[in-house]
Amino acid sequence: MKQRTERDSSSVSMNFELLCLLGFLLTLTSEAAPTFYNHYCGSGSGSGSGRSPNFTSNPTYQSNSTYQTNLNSLLASLISNATNINGFYNTTTGQSPPDVVYGLFLCRGDVNTSTCQECVAAAAEDIVHRCPLEKEAYIWYDMCLLRYSNRSFFSRVEIVPGTGIPDRMNVTEPGRFNQLLAATLNELASRAASDYSGKKFATEEKEFTSNQTLYTLVQCTPDLSEAGCSVCLQSAIGSLPQCCSGVQGGTVFVPTCFLRFEMYPFYGINTTDRERSPPATNSKGKRKVSSQLIIAITTPAVVSLLLLVFGIHFLRRRKAKEKKSAAEEENVAEMITDIQSLQFDFSIIEAATNNFSADNKIGRGGFGDVYKGKLYNGLEIAVKRLSRSSGQGAEEFKNEVVLIAKLQHRNLVRMLGFCVQGEEKILIYEYLPNKSLDNILFDPEEQGQLYWSRRFKIILGIGRGILYLHEDSRLRIIHRDLKTSNILLDKDMNAKISDFGLARIFGADKTHEITRRIAGTLGYMSPEYALRGRFSVKSDVFSFGVLILEIISGKKNSSFYELHSGESLMSYAWRHWSEGTPLEILDPTLGNSYSKPEVTRCICIALSCVQDDPADRPTMALVVLTLSSLQITIPSPRRPSYFLGSSTDLRREVSDQSARNSMPSSVNEVSVTESLHPR
Repeated sequence: MKQRTERDSSSVSMNFELLCLLGFLLTLTSEAAPTFYNHYCGSGSGSGSGRSPNFTSNPTYQSNSTYQTNLNSLLASLISNATNINGFYNTTTGQSPPDVVYGLFLCRGDVNTSTCQECVAAAAEDIVHRCPLEKEAYIWYDMCLLRYSNRSFFSRVEIVPGTGIPDRMNVTEPGRFNQLLAATLNELASRAASDYSGKKFATEEKEFTSNQTLYTLVQCTPDLSEAGCSVCLQSAIGSLPQCCSGVQGGTVFVPTCFLRFEMYPFYGINTTDRERSPPATNSKGKRKVSSQLIIAITTPAVVSLLLLVFGIHFLRRRKAKEKKSAAEEENVAEMITDIQSLQFDFSIIEAATNNFSADNKIGRGGFGDVYKGKLYNGLEIAVKRLSRSSGQGAEEFKNEVVLIAKLQHRNLVRMLGFCVQGEEKILIYEYLPNKSLDNILFDPEEQGQLYWSRRFKIILGIGRGILYLHEDSRLRIIHRDLKTSNILLDKDMNAKISDFGLARIFGADKTHEITRRIAGTLGYMSPEYALRGRFSVKSDVFSFGVLILEIISGKKNSSFYELHSGESLMSYAWRHWSEGTPLEILDPTLGNSYSKPEVTRCICIALSCVQDDPADRPTMALVVLTLSSLQITIPSPRRPSYFLGSSTDLRREVSDQSARNSMPSSVNEVSVTESLHPR
């Protein structure tokens, strides 16, 4: 648009000129229509084909199924919430697997709410056409990303699948440009990760030549922690040499963050979080539209918008307070409904197990006996008949069962219900035909089934299950009894964590707890728990480290000491690690059919997990990320000093320590899991 050069004396003409100018400015600051970049489907179809290691083993759903209904509801919810002022929203639809759908969208931090909603709506419509009947899918636009899955992925760092889109134009002085780009993006990654405003978003401009400016933008999903955002962006930055080296622009998208750089201003200039340089001039020396004029015109509109937003927020808060008491009453009703829907009649369980016949008995533990059963509809179940000596009351038992039933993850054994009648307290779980990991791993005739790729899948599955308990479930749960006999295997050898008899629920503000009753399994307990009763998420990390060493070596930690001249499995692994021969601990039955980098990586992670000081152990988020990506590394482990000697020696040490602390102990070769204690 060309501005008039002569001043019109009439007020009508002046008003027309101001309207024209305003229209011009709005054209400058308005957002373009969203542009599709890439998509990724659970089956690996579409552009960027391939399969993420996070995808489930059953990635498709049936047309007109409950999953499709839940997915449609989720997408509608995402669209309706795309006016969220932060440009981010995640939600879940459905009550129980396999029909639960998790989803989120993230809009670029500089776009306005109308553009965000337009992009999310386009993505939601587009994704179901590009990925029909897929249970997991991703789609990336220039102004937003959208994803959904039948597994929980909230607050988790995920860097696969990813997509890189380079510009076609090369840059002059590529060496100097790449250095400037790397330095700028690293600075931005730090700023975005520590952005506590809620957006995890940052932009920057750097002068490359006298007439060229580098524009950069990074963003993480706001549900990531500071460390998680940093890890994600560093991974995206690390992929630039393969994607976008020496070109004038490029974009890298991964599921939980993205970055973009160009030699032109592609984002909203007024949204960066730093001071702007003076207005630029064109080649003839004429100034561009004055920033003061832009501010003068746009400020009233912005103020009005803010007042509107605050007004809506105030009304919503008042309405929420009015609904609070009603919601509490609904929660009580929901609890009653949940209990009723999960409770089995004792006669049904008796019939399913042939009156708890010895022929149906498939296991025994500290909690009592386990029976295989079959319901009238043909569904096979595992029935845990808890010991009658449990002091837990029926109502307390019911309430805790409801809490555990809400834990839904593909690497946790699914609880189907419970039964309480008189002194009988029974838990009903899905039946898994391959039983527990120890039955196969430590059996010379069976362990051949566990070739390396299966063992690695089991390690990763256990890790994901623990991560869900620690960070991704509705509750923060410490398992406290992770061991091979509590890892069950389904028909496809997928690992599922079981037995929550010793589990504890942590509040959001809790980091650790001290118990006067030490209960667990020798060989898997962390030193601070075994000797001082102190446990935390890092106690489970220690147990996971022991599990990894057992899975790799095919040797049982508790019996290794007696069989190897007083050397524990951890000291044995450390000795070979420090001598540069880590593969010596590998189970000989694996032969040469293994991945040396994966085995070495797993041993390093295991030794890091069994460090003496809980603070030196990695979080499960970092462990799972490291297992999933060769690009992520963890610090080299130090020699752990807590080595399991004979069980008699350790029991004596624990008993002595307990006596000094006046703490009753309950440490056995098997877990003490007489009742459900998820507190």
